[in-house]
Amino acid sequence: MKCFIPIEFALVLLLGMGFPGNAKAGDVTALQQALEKDGFTVQKGRLGYFDFGALYDKGVFPSPYGANPATKYLSYFVPPAPGHKVPELFSKIATALGVSPSVSPYWNLGPDEAIVFIGKTPPECKYFGFDHYILDRTYGKETRWLFADLPDPINNLTIKTEGTPNGLPGNPYSQTAVIVATADRGIDQRVRAAALSAGYSADIVNTQIFPSAMLKMGSGNDSDTFAIYIRPSLFKDKQAGEDYINKMPATVLRITPNHPQKLDPYGCPEVRVRGTGTTEFNLTGDLNQLRKAILAKYSGLQATELPVSQAVPVGIDAIQRGIDGIGPTNDACYLWTADQTPSSPTPPFFVPVQSYPFLRDSGVTLGNRPDEFVIVYGVNHVATGKASYSNFVMNAAEVFNSVGMISDSDFSGTAQDYLPDSPNAKYLYVYKIARKCGDDPHCYALPYGMGSRGIDLDQRFLLFFRIYLEKPTKTGPSYSEIVYDRAMKFSPKNGGK
Repeated sequence: MKCFIPIEFALVLLLGMGFPGNAKAGDVTALQQALEKDGFTVQKGRLGYFDFGALYDKGVFPSPYGANPATKYLSYFVPPAPGHKVPELFSKIATALGVSPSVSPYWNLGPDEAIVFIGKTPPECKYFGFDHYILDRTYGKETRWLFADLPDPINNLTIKTEGTPNGLPGNPYSQTAVIVATADRGIDQRVRAAALSAGYSADIVNTQIFPSAMLKMGSGNDSDTFAIYIRPSLFKDKQAGEDYINKMPATVLRITPNHPQKLDPYGCPEVRVRGTGTTEFNLTGDLNQLRKAILAKYSGLQATELPVSQAVPVGIDAIQRGIDGIGPTNDACYLWTADQTPSSPTPPFFVPVQSYPFLRDSGVTLGNRPDEFVIVYGVNHVATGKASYSNFVMNAAEVFNSVGMISDSDFSGTAQDYLPDSPNAKYLYVYKIARKCGDDPHCYALPYGMGSRGIDLDQRFLLFFRIYLEKPTKTGPSYSEIVYDRAMKFSPKNGGK
């Protein structure tokens, strides 16, 4: 069944038609009044913590969809357009997340509409991005789940805030910003004028373009369904991060024009280009030496190499082929310990293992005996400068729930024990995954018997690698310039007999 929210967003201000005077600096109420006076219906939405695991545990989602446990996903929740209702499923999602059922994280968007974020950016973290997505699209009578990102996100290296004057490098964290998400140039200009009248500096206003030439804009049953997520990862100060999640110091406005607007659509924006020409492949020899050292250390055990491949298609590829994008961002590369990339059409809110049967046989199981474990190793992409942040996560193959996360912050010095005489060991890492780690400081104890928060002894799991944000390009690294991470499972020879 197709569910839509015909969100008719438009933040429109006809220039010169009476802005409220004497507005305080950064006054959301003044912005709202200006827009209402200019003939628009203004309604407030909100940010909400989008907990994929909780939706699975409560039976609302059939899977947590591999959400990154290092990320506190936030979603724009907005009310429906006047005269419309939030579909029952979307209301159920909002309710399960502790948000009013009168707003929804999923919506349609007209060509003369916009959504605006006004408030504070996340506190200091490894990465944050404001990403806009196509959730699903209608092909004839078939509705397909795309969950594909539109290039490009606004991230901590590109956002304009009060801490990054005129777009210059500065402090993007815990700063006031305005982000206008729209398909129309005229709407964008009017929002900017309204923001200026309400006391916001033009230097902190950002535009997030919905390229209407490649989208099905509108509020009809065949219109695309959209979402916007904020993904802050690994807060430097955990308490500051919790405070941000709990207080949500931002407003999301939905404004509907009372009359049809003359369109001035944006073209497709230039995409930030991946790649610098510099690769990690000079480290291949060192990585092979590391592999030999690992095998030598555990020579009494059976070693099984795990395959590694690209885990998700690039968002724009998923959109063009009508396949599942698995919620990527253009700011990252994704790898996993499976031998293929999903490429099939899927229905909305699908069960991963039903749409991708190969997941049943992917990954490995892990018993709780001390001589059975997985060694993950590879190039530290942050140390080489190819990423700002990277991690790997354990995902149950069938349910696709993410359990535990190891990041580049945990990698320092882990390869030196294996290659004590190598000057390049600082660019490599080694980490163990076991059920019981003992006193090994570079080991993650994989939990079980915890529902979606664990992976049971008989459940297969995959390793899912994320490699975020190359600083010179301000986007994800190129797949052709990174050395893929690796993994081996060790177990007793002849089954321990």
